[in-house]
Amino acid sequence: MKNLTIIGIILLSISGLLFYMTTNLEVEEFTLSHFMGIMGGVGIGLIIGGIVGYASKGSSIKAEQKRKELQRLQQEKIEIEKQAAELAQQNVNPTPNNSDNSNL
Repeated sequence: MKNLTIIGIILLSISGLLFYMTTNLEVEEFTLSHFMGIMGGVGIGLIIGGIVGYASKGSSIKAEQKRKELQRLQQEKIEIEKQAAELAQQNVNPTPNNSDNSNL
């Protein structure tokens, strides 16, 4: 996006220079062809901006989905590790049955 902004500034300065060279910034020399050129430039800029924005939005949505999936998988991993630790603790220290204690 930064490169696109720099290119836009360069093209705007070139168009300003060309406009100055053709009309000397006098309103009397401003013709219909100048107006058509300005409108065409705006139209092309909007089209290119829309395409770049659409592509950028699509890639950011995909990246966000990957981040959410990674977070979900990390949470599942933590839960599985907790369950494994609980099972290991139960295997190491089995709880005695209550029926054995009642006979004493």
